[in-house]
Amino acid sequence: MNADAVVLDVDGVLVDVADSYRRAIVDSVEYVYDRTIRKADIQQFKDAGGFNNDWELTDAAALYVLATGEGYDASIDGYTDAIAESGGGLEAAETVVRESIGARAFQRVDGNWDRDRLRDVFQQLYLGTALYRGLEGGNPELETRGFIHDEPVLLEDDARDALLGDYDVGILTGRPAPEAEIALERVGLESEVPLEHRFTMDDWEEGKPHPRALVTLAERFDAETVVFVGDTLDDVRTAVNAADADPDREYHGVGVLTGGLTGEEGRQKYETEGATAVLESINDLPDWLDD
Repeated sequence: MNADAVVLDVDGVLVDVADSYRRAIVDSVEYVYDRTIRKADIQQFKDAGGFNNDWELTDAAALYVLATGEGYDASIDGYTDAIAESGGGLEAAETVVRESIGARAFQRVDGNWDRDRLRDVFQQLYLGTALYRGLEGGNPELETRGFIHDEPVLLEDDARDALLGDYDVGILTGRPAPEAEIALERVGLESEVPLEHRFTMDDWEEGKPHPRALVTLAERFDAETVVFVGDTLDDVRTAVNAADADPDREYHGVGVLTGGLTGEEGRQKYETEGATAVLESINDLPDWLDD
């Protein structure tokens, strides 16, 4: 493949977030409401689409927990399937719950649904005491080390150097910019990928799978062929949508099996969404591009 540029997601591609972001989702809902979902359930939300922002995924999980107290009797599978059928994302989750339990019960749920509180607890758990003070600008109620320190690096040095040596490299992530910078520094890309070649949560409102960020990066690289590597179905959908929005270029979505999608089932889900390739990890990318 004559690719000009390689754009990388961060979570599940460059670093493993199973015990950081995903743990923070589960533990934040538990801390605020004394009940929560299972970590394994998180992938159901990701597959439904529209949950590139883990704060919003936390909100949707909390909404489910609260709704079950008002008579909502669908399983997590049923809930997330209904979200997908309604277009994906938090707005769809609200619609599903409201239509299922009725306006009066939803009003009670909404009165207990404290999204600001959930976000704040999430950040305290994820960042830890020191980083929370520095990035959020306040004193946390929880004294924690921070789950951010439990993110094993997935990108090996040889693969990183091969990509940087042969391709323009960009970053497209749902992380806030400061948290993306921490991860990029950890994997050795912070000084190698300039700010104009990054898109974070702070740089665009639409989020994946909207194609604007990926198309903008392609334009900045003046690339004819772009490969976007991610760990969710929305990452592949982003590349597919970019190909539709920008037919003068080629866009290829590549899924890796180091996030929530694993094994043959994960491979099939990627391929159903239009993935050009499915790789065991980001470290297989240079050889796949050469081949």
